[in-house]
Amino acid sequence: MIDLAAARIVVTGGAGFLGQAVTRVLRARGVPAERIVVPRRREFDLTVEADVARLYESARPDVLIHLAAEVGGIGANMAHPGRFFYANMAMGLHLVEYARRHGIRKFVHTGTVCAYPKFCPVPFREDDLWNGYPEETNAPYGVAKKAIFVMLDGYRREYGLASAVAVPVNLYGPGDNFDPASSHVIPALIRKCEEARLADAPEVICWGTGAATREFLYVDDAAEGIVRAAEVMEEPLPINLGGGREIAIRDLIGMIAAACGYRGRITWDPSKPDGQPRRGLDISRAKSLLGWHPGQEFEAGLKATVDWWRAHGSA
Repeated sequence: MIDLAAARIVVTGGAGFLGQAVTRVLRARGVPAERIVVPRRREFDLTVEADVARLYESARPDVLIHLAAEVGGIGANMAHPGRFFYANMAMGLHLVEYARRHGIRKFVHTGTVCAYPKFCPVPFREDDLWNGYPEETNAPYGVAKKAIFVMLDGYRREYGLASAVAVPVNLYGPGDNFDPASSHVIPALIRKCEEARLADAPEVICWGTGAATREFLYVDDAAEGIVRAAEVMEEPLPINLGGGREIAIRDLIGMIAAACGYRGRITWDPSKPDGQPRRGLDISRAKSLLGWHPGQEFEAGLKATVDWWRAHGSA
């Protein structure tokens, strides 16, 4: 087990939604602020090899936690499949290679539930990751992130690079991305319901049929799981991090409308895709290897997210 409090840690994406939560957990573990390095894109474009080399030279990390990603909801994935594949593949490729060159103590990679096969049996088990092709709308992103699992396995076997791989389900919580062009389902629906409530609109139109299911994990719970993996794992065995509750999107929008106080109609647009039919994770590996389990009750987490948007959003 590595003592993170004594390590110098780079957190890519550390200024983002999940990254801020991870840095909070690291501080709670006793890591001094000056030992946590958060590279910003204006200084280091992690898709560019020379910038990654410069990051390692300047930061000299013992541990690198890779959270940075170019990602979004179904619409963003459909609009930018090429960019999402290239950016996520390039970041992982360069960061792992330079971790090897610099002999760092550990590389922690955050994967994605989008890596699972489209028709994976529920609950998703890590051993099923390679038993089919991902859902088409997010396959470029999911495959790029999953390819780094293989790279880390190869680098562990050939070079002895210690690493960990966490695979979180859809995240949510205060501070999430509410941009309509790139947000995931919970912030997107919160914003729709809040804007409809404020405008006294008679209906909210949602993509798909509402039949698809998703599982959600509060961002602070995800951060705890990722830091725990950094502490105890030495090899890139994928570890699911899930919230423990599968929810149909039609039920989710009802919960969000209630949390927002919106009483208008919910209308579905079946010409738009549902995405993966079902998502729900088996988290027994996280419980056994990390001693981790989700702590946030979903309705309370949803209310906290709505309250945050009302206080900080532009709706």
